Amino acid sequence: MNIRNVAIIAHVDHGKTTLVDQLLKKSQTLEDREKIDDRVMDSNQLERERGITILSKNTAVNYKGYKINILDTPGHADFSGEVERIMTMVDGVVLVVDAFEGTMPQTRFVLKKALEYNLKPIVVINKVDREFARPDEVINEVFDLFIDLDANDEQLDFKVAYVSALKGTSSMDSDINTQKPNMDAVLDLIISEIPEPNVELDGPLQFQGSLLDYNEFVGRMAVGRIKRGTIKTNEMVSILRNDGSRKQFRIQKLYSFLGLQKQEVLEASAGDIVAVAGLSDINVGETLCTIGFEEALPPIHISEPTVEMTFGVNSSPLAGTEGKFVTSTKIEERLMREVQKDVSLRVKRVGAGEEWTVCGRGELHLGILIENMRREGYEFQVAKPKPIIKVIDGIEYEPFEYTSVDIPNDSVGTVIDLLNRRGGILEEMNNGMSQTRLIYTIPSRGLIGISTDFMTASKGYGSLSHTFLEYRMIESVDVGSRKLGVLVATEQGKTTTYGIGQIEDRGVLFVEPNTLVYEGEIVGECNKEEDLAVNVIKTKQLGNQRSANKDNTVVLKRPRMMPLEVCLEYINDDELVEITPKSIRLRKKILDTVERKKFDSKRLALKKEGK
Repeated sequence: MNIRNVAIIAHVDHGKTTLVDQLLKKSQTLEDREKIDDRVMDSNQLERERGITILSKNTAVNYKGYKINILDTPGHADFSGEVERIMTMVDGVVLVVDAFEGTMPQTRFVLKKALEYNLKPIVVINKVDREFARPDEVINEVFDLFIDLDANDEQLDFKVAYVSALKGTSSMDSDINTQKPNMDAVLDLIISEIPEPNVELDGPLQFQGSLLDYNEFVGRMAVGRIKRGTIKTNEMVSILRNDGSRKQFRIQKLYSFLGLQKQEVLEASAGDIVAVAGLSDINVGETLCTIGFEEALPPIHISEPTVEMTFGVNSSPLAGTEGKFVTSTKIEERLMREVQKDVSLRVKRVGAGEEWTVCGRGELHLGILIENMRREGYEFQVAKPKPIIKVIDGIEYEPFEYTSVDIPNDSVGTVIDLLNRRGGILEEMNNGMSQTRLIYTIPSRGLIGISTDFMTASKGYGSLSHTFLEYRMIESVDVGSRKLGVLVATEQGKTTTYGIGQIEDRGVLFVEPNTLVYEGEIVGECNKEEDLAVNVIKTKQLGNQRSANKDNTVVLKRPRMMPLEVCLEYINDDELVEITPKSIRLRKKILDTVERKKFDSKRLALKKEGK
């Protein structure tokens, strides 16, 4: 069978998507009129802005008489649901590793998933032209990682290609001088090393959707591999639902993939990857069968979420003034739509109120959902991210993460102190000439909100990556909460230069003059541990013309920028982030100043009593 199905897997920013670009270009699959942008597979706006892959995507190339279906997967562990789903569609993986950075936490995560599915690996050492590249050392690291993950003898006998995806060159040798201006080394290895699809060409149809796609003309489509038989347009088929029920429907459209295009086809055979349209509520993991020969394929196992957040209807004084979709009905519909295409997400309504518990694989996973909803016109509020606690035999367990840190040598002491205060356990330390790599095991709650503190501790030169390890018993360590208090507005109105100037020495402001604020909104960070109520809309009492002119010469410090990710990390348990298409605001859960002070006093008294 002249078909090969392969997934490209790697750590974040090791060059998966750029490699796919080059495979498309160098295989001569694209027609002359098709222009290819850099990172063409990152078609989502947020993906292009952030330089990361969020959604798995598939393409195909023609090479030497073979059709090679290629799936580009996310490298970040927060999008692990995307990685796990495509493992059921492929027969091998191309593991891409940076020739300088070597193996990283997500390298471990994605390779572990591939080995669990018994997939044949090929290793591609990328960025061999990078300064200080160390391809031979990195190969040894990769081999050690395979052994550490209990790879079998066949998987350990992996073949290696060396490439510069940025320049479009490849070779079978680590010597940079042997690089050739093509991707033949990688493509030839895929054909020779990746086995043909393990499927049955004859027999009744079996097809399982592993990904979901959408087309404005035909609606939702299931993307997956045909496991057995042939599928045809206009054919009546039976679907075995995830809930155990069955339903019959007609195949409305059938699409195959090649290059940048979906091609409408009349039929496709076992082994190929196709998109099927015709059922508006088709879901991941459901099996299509020939009527009368219903036989479900094994369910697709997905790792459980580890972080949860509470989403709620916006309850601030400015609610409904900036968003298009503001009601509980609209927010719930949107969350449920997301659950249908993101199998790593869980949504549960909290009682009969207007709140939902949304569970995901990490802060980034949930942050992407929040940002997408905001751009679509939704208005809502979210609480602080929290790790999901499991209770087993009356004992509470929390998620721990395998964490890798690369920092300059002069930052080691500061970073170790930070990670230790976050409940981290130092497992390994490797010193280089200028860089040090630390391997830690850290509770998930210790990693929530760590980004800003980590960049400060590493002077902006550090990188921190983590992936879920296991659940462990909760230790009585207070980690993950902000130590400094905040400046909280006492009045509603527009901020003034005079009002801000009066409190600048009390901390760092988040707002500038002429910004609309309300009572209970957080307008800055206090330089002490307790919160401080402030009046930032206060105006100067003018007695004469001279005083009025003098106010124009006041020079204020620039406010601290607080983008969405920083806000989600920043808040404490008694605070919320208000999300609208136009604004992102921090606020207290209790807006009334007097009521909040009473609550804080009562909470402090209980804390002193040890309750």
